[in-house]
Order: sequence, then structure tokens, then C-alpha cells
Amino acid sequence: MSITSSRGTEPTRHRGARGTGSGGGTGSGGSRGGAREGRRRPGGRLRVALVICVSLVVLVTAGVGWLYLKLDGNIRTFDSGGLSDNRPAADSSKGENVLVIGSDARTDGNAALGGGDKNAVGRSDTTFLLHIYADHQHALAVSIPRDSLVTIPPCKLPDGTWTRTQTDTMFNAAFSVGRTDKGNPACTQNTVEKLTGLRVDHTVVVDFKGFSALTEVVGGVRVCLPNDVYQGDLNPNRATRGRLLFRKGQQTVSGQSALDYVRIRHGIGDGSDIGRIKRQQAFVSSLLKEVKSKGLTPTRLLPLADAATRSLTVDTGLGSADKLISFAMTLKDIDLHNTKFVTVPWRYVGKRVAIVEPDADALWAVLRADRTIDGKDASGKKGTTGAEASATASASPAAPVTAPPVSGTGIDVAVYNGTTVTGLAARGAARLTADGFTVTGTATATRQDHTTTVVQYGPGLESRARTVAGVFPGSELEAIGAARINVVLGQSYADAGAPASPTATAVPSQVADGARSADDDPCANLSYG
Repeated sequence: MSITSSRGTEPTRHRGARGTGSGGGTGSGGSRGGAREGRRRPGGRLRVALVICVSLVVLVTAGVGWLYLKLDGNIRTFDSGGLSDNRPAADSSKGENVLVIGSDARTDGNAALGGGDKNAVGRSDTTFLLHIYADHQHALAVSIPRDSLVTIPPCKLPDGTWTRTQTDTMFNAAFSVGRTDKGNPACTQNTVEKLTGLRVDHTVVVDFKGFSALTEVVGGVRVCLPNDVYQGDLNPNRATRGRLLFRKGQQTVSGQSALDYVRIRHGIGDGSDIGRIKRQQAFVSSLLKEVKSKGLTPTRLLPLADAATRSLTVDTGLGSADKLISFAMTLKDIDLHNTKFVTVPWRYVGKRVAIVEPDADALWAVLRADRTIDGKDASGKKGTTGAEASATASASPAAPVTAPPVSGTGIDVAVYNGTTVTGLAARGAARLTADGFTVTGTATATRQDHTTTVVQYGPGLESRARTVAGVFPGSELEAIGAARINVVLGQSYADAGAPASPTATAVPSQVADGARSADDDPCANLSYG
């Protein structure tokens, strides 16, 4: 009874002690009561700790959620309705092709960084196609010179109408179709798909502001200059050379200085766009080093994404923070040494650049087959059994009709694609080159409804034309007034299964020899010329 009474009065004394504050016996009694209570209620502290942890989780989750919403608000997408209806088939492997376009648009504050008229038409200043191999351990970026002469397929204008096909047109003109200040990413994507025969899975456009902010967030990028560079090298229209922008040698650049570095064309090497491409490849390599050194984790990616997305335009497939960061996370296992940079095979035609065939087609074939530049299989597929191989062979279409070997030594031929089959001219050119013919160029024919391959020849060239026709069984001869030989490939050649480039398992040696790895010395292989 007395024990019960004692327990009944103890909480009362404790409450009184808390109410009267410190001092006298009452305070002492309160301390004893508190100690007893602490011994009796060990779960109290645990509950407090749980409440604190839950609160922190809620705050962190809310913060991340807010940041994701902020990123979503930053991201802009372009109209996918501008993509061609005649696109290459989707790759059956798990590899991906990402088109990266550096825009020189002056809108949205970009004029303050890049100079020029803020209302000028947006153009593509640099472009590369990034192939992420199916094994997600290798990647190859192929730079396409902006002055390359290509075929620009029909593209959508701002008023909803479509342009006509343009042949022998500078590559960067595709981004300017429609003459809008923010450019035409869909048209550039159409052009790259037409050029390569590869389906572009994603397109990303980065402008001056996004590029500048990204370099600042990573704390600067290590670069190398082969010589001193002045303002006049960045702007050759200056009356004087201006102040010194960069000293010869290695240094760290960010923000405006990083932008100046990648835009410099004159005063280094031969002053060409090709030379600038090499320095841009070196810069992106150094940027990747900085990002990788800090770790590709969501926590690290969020501030990077915030900086980039403020001036980013993407396709709808990357049109949210979740999609964009998820995509970035798929790249975390690609080693720097396995990240390569090359330039599409090219040669000068006057002041312009011609894409060299069949070398370029061999490069695209390598990517299509998920082969690295040294010929390794990066498809991520395990070897098939004999039964599986037999089943695959039996399910394959009939073997293509092949012609007997022909000697084309001393015979010049231009090749035209008279169909809507992407890459047919390049494959025909590869077949001719393998037999010793000299291919003077490839292009799309004025009509793309040819059913039969036609070999056109000028005065005195019939005998040579018949030799050319021997390469294409079933082809017809046609006399023309011009003193040249043309091959206009028809649907019959496409249906017969025109053989792919004979170098489909390895890129041309001159391309592989000029490749840069992302872990290369920043001072190595800096400038063409």
C-alpha cells in the first residue's frame, strides 16, 4: 500500500519541481524524479531521434523535389513534329546515338558572352554525334565540320510547311533553316540521320550561357595553348591584336575564358575549323575528367544539371530532370580511356569540306555494328551457339547478288542515290572503290524513284561505262551530253542487298590514328596544320 502511494505521489513532486524552477529541496526532488523517469522511459530518446531523422528525410526529400521541379522548369524541348518521316530504323541493340549541338544563338543573354547581334539567326557552331555502345563501357564522339558539304533533307519551317531537299549545302545551314533566333535542331537531326544512316536517339543543344555556367560549376577546365593568343585571334576584324587572352601552355579556364578558348579559330595552327575541332575535342575531354573526378552521383549531378539546363534545349525524350539525370547516370561506367573523339573523314574542296566516301560510310557501319575504332565488339552480347547461328542464318534474307571482280583502274565515277534508301550511294561507292574505280563524289539524285540502276556516260566513254555496269548486274546504259560517267542506283540494287562497306569491322586507319582519348594529355594533338 505504501509502495503504491509512493509511486502515486512521485510524478506530482516532479511536476511541481518543473513548475517552481530551481532552488531548495523541491529542485532536488525534481532531479531525482527526472533521473527515475529517464530510467523508466528509455524509448523517449529513441522517439526524439526518430522524429529528428524523419524530419531531416522530409526536408532533404522536399529539397531534392524542389530542385527537380526547378530543373524541369529550366529545360526546354524542341518540336519533334519537325523530325523526318523517313528516318533510319531504330537500333536493335542497347546502344544509343546522341547528337550534341553547340549553338551560337545570341538570345536570352547569350549576346553578352558571345558578342554580336542579339537578334541574329541561330547557327550550329560545333556538332558531334556521340555513340554510346551497347555495353555502356565505350563511347565514340564523331565531330562533323560545320563547313561540310552535305544533303539537307526536307525540314519543317516555323509556318508548318516543309523545305525541299538541298544538295551540296554547308552542314551548319541545317540549323538555320527557318531563320529563327534559336535555330532548328530537328533539321540538323534530320541531316545527320540522312548523312549517317544512323537513328539519332536524343538531341541536345547547348548555348553560350549553358556552356559557360557548366565550366564554372566544375571549378574550371584544364586546357593547353600552343602559343600566346590575343583578342585579335578571337575577332580577326579588330584593327589591333588587343590584349593577351591566353599565354602559351597549360592553364585552367572557366566562364567567359572557357568560351573564348573553344571559339578561337585564328592565330592557332592553320586557322581552320578542323583545327578548332581538335581543340574542342581536347576541351570536352578535360571537362569529362573534371566531372568524373568528382563522381557521377545524383548529388554531384544535380548542381551540374542545374547549371546546364538553364540554357539547354533537348528532344522530348530528355525533357524532364528525371529523364536527363537517369540518362547521365547510364554513362558513369564508361572509362575515360574508352571515350574516344574522331572527326568524320574529310578533304578540302576549295574553302569547303567534302566528306570522303567510302571511308565515312565505313565509320558509320562500325558504329552500327557496335564495334570500337580498333574493331572490338562492344555490343555487350555473348557468343551465340551453333544452333542459334544456324537459326539466324536461315532467317536471314537471301544473299545479295554479287558481280564478278572488275578492274576499274583509271575510271572515274560519280555515284547518285536514285532511291529513298539511306546510305545507298555510299555503299555503291564502297563497292566501286573496292574494285579500283575512283569515286569522284556521292550525292542524292534529282529523282528518287529509279527502279533500275542506270550507268550514264558521255561521248567516247561507252566502253568504260560498260565496265562500270559490270559491277551492277541488271543495270542499264544511258548516253548523256556531259563528258563523265555517273551511276544512278535504283531500287533493284537496294533490294538485292547492296553489300556494306568492306571495312565494316574497323574504321579507316587515318581516322583511328587521329583519335583522341578523354584521358590524353591536354597538350597532345591540339591542332590540324
